[in-house]
Amino acid sequence: MNVYFTDYFKVSPEDMEKYGAFNISLINDLPVFIDPFLLFNSDKPEYQDLHQRIIKYISFLREMSEAGPISKGLIHHWFLFPKVKQN
Repeated sequence: MNVYFTDYFKVSPEDMEKYGAFNISLINDLPVFIDPFLLFNSDKPEYQDLHQRIIKYISFLREMSEAGPISKGLIHHWFLFPKVKQN
């Protein structure tokens, strides 16, 4: 069974670590990610707004992907979400 990203996509864990990516479990919810459905189903308007903003941004990414080639710089800027640095 392909439990981790590296298992499913046949990427070595060493390459993932070298790249700086997290080898996520594909079968378990992890507390490091926000489930968009929890935002969507929330009674709090600010959480529902966050959900709408996520959907809007994902739609933007899809539209840009369909529009044609994207430079490496824009791919890095738009599609990668670096870890927030803590003080």
